[in-house]
Amino acid sequence: MNRKVQPFWNDFCLATGQEGIEYKDAFQFGVSPDWLADLVIKGKKTATTSGFVFYELEKEEIPKAGEYYIVLDGKEEPVAVIQIQSVEVVPMNKVTEEFALAEGEGDYQDWWEAHEKFFTESLKEYDMEYSPSMLVVCERFKKV
Repeated sequence: MNRKVQPFWNDFCLATGQEGIEYKDAFQFGVSPDWLADLVIKGKKTATTSGFVFYELEKEEIPKAGEYYIVLDGKEEPVAVIQIQSVEVVPMNKVTEEFALAEGEGDYQDWWEAHEKFFTESLKEYDMEYSPSMLVVCERFKKV
């Protein structure tokens, strides 16, 4: 893990007067981490969608409300702390336009095309095919 993550977290805890809490993970968003991290910093990105199947394949738990995460930019530098507000697992074709817009990346059509492309390419690595009804994990978060 990046040596700057823990000091970044420690500074966050000190600045917010929080003690005894831990962050779950530090990560980059998607294929354009600098742009997406910037959207988080500006408060324009307050949601994200990921494929449920990837949690199953990698034997990872899905995020839970209340957890803290550190957002990294394209150089893996920590740039923001987010706290998960809600998590819902739904078929991709049931994701609402309102939720897609909360991702801050464009209109609903942009969201759909970007996620379809990303999931199609990512699933190929597992010899799996994309389906519009695949389950996705829809997370709402706030930058803290």
